[in-house]
Amino acid sequence: MGSIPMQREADVHASATDPGRPGPPAVARTSLPGNPLAPAAARRFVRAALADWTELGVPAAAGITDRLADDSVLLVSELVTNAVVHAGTAVELMCRLDEALPGESSESLVIEVSDHHPSRAVRSEQRPPPSGTPEYGRGLHLVATLSESWGITYSTGTKSVWARLPVEGVQAVQEIESYASEQALQRGLRAAEILAPMPRRTSQDTEWVNRGALTFLAEASDLLAGQFDEDLVAALTGQLLVPRLADWCAVWLDETSEGSARGPGGVQAARLARVWHTSEHRIEELRRVLEKEPPRVPDTAGTGAYPIPWPGEALAGGASGAALAYRLTAGGRVLGTLVIGRAGLIRFPDEVTGLVEDFSRRVALAISTARRYQRQANISQVLQRGLLPSKVAEIPGVESGLVYEPRDKGGPGGDFYDVFQAGEGRWCFALGDVQGKGPEAAVVIGLARPWLRLLAREGYQVADVMDRLNQLLLDDATEAADAAAAVVAVAGGQTVPSDSPTSRFLSLLYGEIVPYEGGVRCTIACAGHPLPLLMSADGEVREAATPQMLLGVVDDETYTSESFDLLSGETLLCVTDGVTERRTGRRQFDDGDGLAEALASCAGLDAGLVAERIRRLVHEFSERPPDDDLALLVLRAR
Repeated sequence: MGSIPMQREADVHASATDPGRPGPPAVARTSLPGNPLAPAAARRFVRAALADWTELGVPAAAGITDRLADDSVLLVSELVTNAVVHAGTAVELMCRLDEALPGESSESLVIEVSDHHPSRAVRSEQRPPPSGTPEYGRGLHLVATLSESWGITYSTGTKSVWARLPVEGVQAVQEIESYASEQALQRGLRAAEILAPMPRRTSQDTEWVNRGALTFLAEASDLLAGQFDEDLVAALTGQLLVPRLADWCAVWLDETSEGSARGPGGVQAARLARVWHTSEHRIEELRRVLEKEPPRVPDTAGTGAYPIPWPGEALAGGASGAALAYRLTAGGRVLGTLVIGRAGLIRFPDEVTGLVEDFSRRVALAISTARRYQRQANISQVLQRGLLPSKVAEIPGVESGLVYEPRDKGGPGGDFYDVFQAGEGRWCFALGDVQGKGPEAAVVIGLARPWLRLLAREGYQVADVMDRLNQLLLDDATEAADAAAAVVAVAGGQTVPSDSPTSRFLSLLYGEIVPYEGGVRCTIACAGHPLPLLMSADGEVREAATPQMLLGVVDDETYTSESFDLLSGETLLCVTDGVTERRTGRRQFDDGDGLAEALASCAGLDAGLVAERIRRLVHEFSERPPDDDLALLVLRAR
């Protein structure tokens, strides 16, 4: 945010604490996470609140106009962006309608954004901007322009910035009124209508910044935050800046996770991720030149604009111009460098350098978010591969079909499967569903699947495997609870934290297959799991097991198993509740024996086709994507 005259700030502090102001007739509050998606969520929240108050007929809402809604959305976007980018914390957003005080002509809309335990000092006149950056942001300049009064208040661990907008006769400076009259606030990033192409508009830069820059920053933040690949962020950066603010730009990305690697001569070790130019035929030539001589930005440059030599070799035949480099820094780490150039200039106008610095902070934040996302996705994928078998064992005389679709495509789900050889002439299969998702579910899967294999290979029968796995889960949960309680006791607490892993429930369908001449013998047990279905060769379907208690719930539970012959042409279908509980409205997929009917429609198909048909029917059951993990295993005797 930029600095605002301290006199105005002091004046509005007085109005903020005025005890004579009546209570608001309408208040809306929400919490927003400290991530790049927060500004977009804040804008949606404010528009929804204004619409609700208007629909409910709140008296003070009678004067709410489209103009006021646009102003309030733009204002809250900058306040929340400032809190997320500069303070680095989650924020609380409050909107309220105040009735007019005696002597006032209109009601007021108050917007307040609070961040708890801010990690950085508030930017103000007491902290001068770095040298070379005459304009250090526009957030509070926007607040001052759009609002009739504003202020910053502090309490223990909390900083709040609030602004008051009149509901009738919104007062704003001339350039904002002209800008709004053109409805540019509703055009998003249609910057061709907001910006005339550079560079022959130097004299109009100041006018453009006052009219369009703030909306450009707000909407650019949304676009950047929606990307979870750093190369796409770099590509979008080029498209946003050229030709709106520059003739060409380039983005270097630091290749290291810590953002601290250095190449020869102390230059940041980075790769040239994106080069963009108004003339496409110059892009490759410009790239070759820039790759030879990356920008050398000293550590003392901070995040401000740093002049660099004009790459005349790449732009032969064109006029000389000015080029600036900006460090892309987030969380105290240098993530890369942004370079812009514009022909026909000796130096960039101050309005443009300040705007691009604001923009570069948003780019850096988007790159940091994309890297965290990709790092987490990589960890999740490695973890997922470790929790599931590398391949499904082939069982003599049996075809198998498998579908496994975790709800979170990049991370471990709560469902798991396994098909493995347990010994000479014995094969085992399992389909399970752990209570919960994410890391806690992964812990249980990481315990249960190896235990299953170990117990089966030690020669334990199906029922005995279930008994011992149940006890192992209970013992592990008890040990985890004791450890958590010990930590709390050391810390002086009284109870185990609510997120302590004290209960680890597992629904499991587990079976053993022994092939023989003319068929296979199947022994199966079902603990708290959707019952398996057996389809005969002529299409008749029946349940193949009886329900029993979940694993990890009751101590000393005794489980039983059932055996049957899986004859040639017969099919055994095993599913998780992501199949049976798939919803459309109030109906579930398995209501009225829906799963049995679906299986009966697969008569005559091989195991792979049965699995694919059931998967397709489950997806087609609702227009919405599945909201749970989905796993199914089909075993068919040849």
